[in-house]
Amino acid sequence: MKLKDALVLDLDATTERLSAALRDTVHRKLRRRGLVVAISGGVDSACVAALATRAFGPDHVFGLLMPEKDSNPESTVLGRRLVETLGIDYHVQDIGQLLSASGCYAARDAAVRSAYPPYTPADCWKIVMRGDRLAQNLLTVYDLVVQPADGRPQERVRLTAQAYLQIVAATNFKQRCRKMIEYYHADRLVYAVGGTPNRLEYDQGFFVKLGDGAADVKPIASLYKTQTYALARHLGVIDEILEREPTTDTFSLEQSQTEFFFSAHHSELDLILWAKNHQRPAVEVSRELGVSTERVERVYNDIDQRRRTTAYLHAAPQLLEAVPEIAPLGIG
Repeated sequence: MKLKDALVLDLDATTERLSAALRDTVHRKLRRRGLVVAISGGVDSACVAALATRAFGPDHVFGLLMPEKDSNPESTVLGRRLVETLGIDYHVQDIGQLLSASGCYAARDAAVRSAYPPYTPADCWKIVMRGDRLAQNLLTVYDLVVQPADGRPQERVRLTAQAYLQIVAATNFKQRCRKMIEYYHADRLVYAVGGTPNRLEYDQGFFVKLGDGAADVKPIASLYKTQTYALARHLGVIDEILEREPTTDTFSLEQSQTEFFFSAHHSELDLILWAKNHQRPAVEVSRELGVSTERVERVYNDIDQRRRTTAYLHAAPQLLEAVPEIAPLGIG
């Protein structure tokens, strides 16, 4: 198979297969009535919401929009437009006060200020990987990018490991607070909680443990990002979401996923991940993609490194001794 054709789906068959599997998992295995989906304004959650609507009908899907003070307002606008197009019930809950009370913003701001002392909460900022990690074959190092509120030019400073870890730990409150609210609504409705990671995110560990990584079912975890876009379009997701580039929507400055985590844009990384999963030699992949063999090999190595370092995120709670009478529910 040519690499350019590897991710092409039979969209009708995929829709029927995933819809049937979702109904079977939620109704028969989990014994829930429907699905709760957190709507971010991005394509992954939009695809899951549209797939769930196809599987259960709009009366058994509940959407949640949970902005906070760093969220792009466009995300809420697009999320609302999506749920109204799908015809599903939904609720908008600003989680800013909850995050403030939890200490999220205070801890995060303290870490930012440790790297950039002039920082004020009015400034906008993000964290980004330094340089081209693949080209330089370097360890991952993060910089802080600050846009001062007074209009001065952006400034960029290196983050210490301690500051980086505190920023990530504090901002992880956002995903964990959202998940708490998702399970509140799931409990009151007797619904399951739907996870929204695509294959790149699931495989490479781009999620928060017990945050957006927590769910009862993850309907699109087998779909590469390119396939998720195709299925979302097939399911009638609005064009404004389909045309939007993926972002983390976590920091006050817009941040792409490649700036923060992935080694390449999903349009390239999807194909290289598929090739690696199917044991395609790097030299063959490089010819088909028109990039150097060294680049493909470095992406291959980066995939392996991500799998090793994020294995903890996938780990279930570990028992020190077996409890043979209780078998975890699963589908293998």
